[in-house]
Amino acid sequence: MRAEQSILDLPHDADPDPDELVRAAMRWHFSPDTGSPFWLARAASLDFDPLSDVKTYDDLTLFPNVAAELRDVPAADLVPRGYGDRPDIVGVFESGGTTGAPKRVVCPSDWLAKLVDWSNRNLDVHGFPRGADWLGITPSGPHLVGEIFRRSALTHGRYGFQVDLDPRWVKRLIKDGKGTQADAYAEHVIDQAAHILRTQPIGVLTVTPPLLARIAQREELVELVNEKVRAIRWGGTQMDTDTAELYRTEIFPDATLYGHYGSTMILGIAGQRHGTQPGEPCVFDTFSPYITFQVVDPVSGGPVAYGERGQVVMHHVSKALLLPNNLERDTAVRVPAPEGRIGDSAADIAPVERFEDEAVIEGVY
Repeated sequence: MRAEQSILDLPHDADPDPDELVRAAMRWHFSPDTGSPFWLARAASLDFDPLSDVKTYDDLTLFPNVAAELRDVPAADLVPRGYGDRPDIVGVFESGGTTGAPKRVVCPSDWLAKLVDWSNRNLDVHGFPRGADWLGITPSGPHLVGEIFRRSALTHGRYGFQVDLDPRWVKRLIKDGKGTQADAYAEHVIDQAAHILRTQPIGVLTVTPPLLARIAQREELVELVNEKVRAIRWGGTQMDTDTAELYRTEIFPDATLYGHYGSTMILGIAGQRHGTQPGEPCVFDTFSPYITFQVVDPVSGGPVAYGERGQVVMHHVSKALLLPNNLERDTAVRVPAPEGRIGDSAADIAPVERFEDEAVIEGVY
């Protein structure tokens, strides 16, 4: 197993061959000594042999989408045995529950460290200040984004201040027609953030677009952000191009605006491409080859043409997790990935109206 482990354990800035990575991941996840109980048991119901038939990145399409099965699987069954009897696990994280009961994944610490290292490099490219204090208005609890925020603030910044956000409660209020209560809750969250902005030297703000819009509606907070904050990282829901341009040029002109897009089910995020021209939708590039996107026709499953809109399929292939062919609840415009990277990049993210027979409600995240 030495050769397989070496490619699966490469640092974030290595450039592994995607097909070699896939083959190593198959050996890791489907060998009795290293694979997880979930995949070792699930292999018996596959109509192919992952060890002999999955040799390239393109072969990942052989796998069914098993994401829905992760609603009920015991978390311990998702941990690869190769991590040993006492694996260093950061936590068990859940999807947002937007379209039914949450799905769960387990995050080993080595994967989170690699992801955050990659993310920090992106922040450097976009000009985020090192050593600044961070404020995050993000979900915590079962949501991976809260842990990513804490690690980012610790490794890229100095101190991390966090205001908790319960997006499931907001979505439930909206679904039940209680928009006034949802609005009051959102204002309560902003009130907490306002106190931190008044009293602490916040240099980086992590926030969702709906909550950033609420900040922009308060003159005092706009002044505080312009006085203190040097960079704003947004994510969780989409931000349209006109709004981003308004923030960049008129409301928060001195702050770097940087977006990320991801999913708990791929244990990660994609980062906004640097150098996008003003007025153009931001493009999200993945942590390839570990996390990759495909933008497809939801009926045929085949890729749409570049520049056309399709539904996003996400793959995760690493030592920590194997989850290919996860059809997400988002659509995007298909964009070529950066040179040397596999899969697609995605632009102009938007939710589908219905997913898994449920209406999609975004709320504040």
